[in-house]
Amino acid sequence: MASVDLRLLRYFLAVAEESHLTKAAARLGIRQPPLSQQIRVLEDELGVTLFHRLPRGMELTESGRALLDDARNIIAMVDEAVDGVRRVSLGEAGRLTVGFTGSAAFHPFVPSVIRRFRESAPKVRLVLEESSTGELREAVAEGRVDVAFIRGAHGADRGVMMETVLEETMLAAFPADHPLVKGRSRKRIALSELADESLILYRRHSGPGLYDAIIAACSAEGFSPRITQEAPRMLSTLSFVAAGLGVSLVPASLRRVNIEGVAYVSVTHPKTLRAPLNLIWRDAPLSGATRKLIEETRRLREELQGSETT
Repeated sequence: MASVDLRLLRYFLAVAEESHLTKAAARLGIRQPPLSQQIRVLEDELGVTLFHRLPRGMELTESGRALLDDARNIIAMVDEAVDGVRRVSLGEAGRLTVGFTGSAAFHPFVPSVIRRFRESAPKVRLVLEESSTGELREAVAEGRVDVAFIRGAHGADRGVMMETVLEETMLAAFPADHPLVKGRSRKRIALSELADESLILYRRHSGPGLYDAIIAACSAEGFSPRITQEAPRMLSTLSFVAAGLGVSLVPASLRRVNIEGVAYVSVTHPKTLRAPLNLIWRDAPLSGATRKLIEETRRLREELQGSETT
């Protein structure tokens, strides 16, 4: 079976399309004698004559005409494959699975990053997965999710890299008919005022960082919280609050969740009680699409930080 150098096929196409060695050589950026030699090498490898050498040009033989369309198709397929590989490497093609917690999705930063990524890489197949912080960390570590926006203050572990995107304050979420908020225009309460309240928290194993930060903040204020309910998702805590089962502490961006029967109040608490939004990815060679999303995240963060200082 003959093995033909793709370079020789490109030379053949140039000569066939120009019908002239000198013009084809100029198009290819090489000298005419070497091009003529390469055409003869191709003919020798195939065992056929591809061109009639005329006084003022080159004319395809029957064998040459038979090769022409196939050569064009082969070169086009190779060029398309090379272009596709490069696009994947640059993050302009391929597939990207982005995970996020329910609460992270309500911060405007996350949809803004995804929108920017989609605009810059429209050919990437984007898959979105919602889950808990713990589940997403595991999925990223195992390579089932490429990157994820999560809550929690715990650092990277188990082969997972983490970068804090931003931090936001916490709010108290009360049942709307709670005595501390009903009929009052209170804009702020002290964290210590929750000492005797039934507290609803997001399950610790799903997001230990934020859970532990709340416990530590309450301890710093001189009390141990009375945790009476633990919700499977942070957003579930708001449903429990609306049902009158207790009070919760949630990231400020969850104020966007307009659930009937829930009233949000700012809380005076230690500066250590903040709700971080983190981006995590696997500690391994990254795909082009993963790198691009990380870059878009950093770029937007820098823009927002710049606008805050001006």
